[in-house]
Amino acid sequence: MNIAKERRAIDAALDSYREHLDTLTDALFNETPPMGGWSCSEVYDHILRASLGSSIALERCTHNNCPPTKKGMGFWGYYLMLTGKFPPGKIKVPEAVAEKLAPKKIDKEEAKNLLIKTRKRIEGITGLINDAKENSRWQHPRLGMLNATQWFKFIRVHLEHHLKQLGRIKNNLAKG
Repeated sequence: MNIAKERRAIDAALDSYREHLDTLTDALFNETPPMGGWSCSEVYDHILRASLGSSIALERCTHNNCPPTKKGMGFWGYYLMLTGKFPPGKIKVPEAVAEKLAPKKIDKEEAKNLLIKTRKRIEGITGLINDAKENSRWQHPRLGMLNATQWFKFIRVHLEHHLKQLGRIKNNLAKG
């Protein structure tokens, strides 16, 4: 995996999230779309908190601060790593994770602050990835045991996945 290329893609996704914020009023940012589901605000809360959590797992792998394991990725982990996409259809998140990462409505200022925090975390750990041990892995609730490079790719894929969701929400709000 090309770490520099993944980093550029993560930066581009974070730039898109920042630009998207400027296209919505505060009211639209928090409005639940007519089709139901999450508001843009809830998407931002989810994706940025999840990215920060993933960066912690990634950092544990770079410091070899993981319990020893022979386990690897599960089927969906291989799918995501090979395709660079989430599996088709709705992904069932384990209940404990769903509760922990249940999205809440935040304001645009908080979203901007979370974007800055996420970008700084990514900047701080990118340089550590190349020296990480491949067998130092941390558990992802759906994908299995991921090492540092796999966590980095997951962050990128997850960011891009929710950008598409924001586009659908924005289109739905425009129609409604």
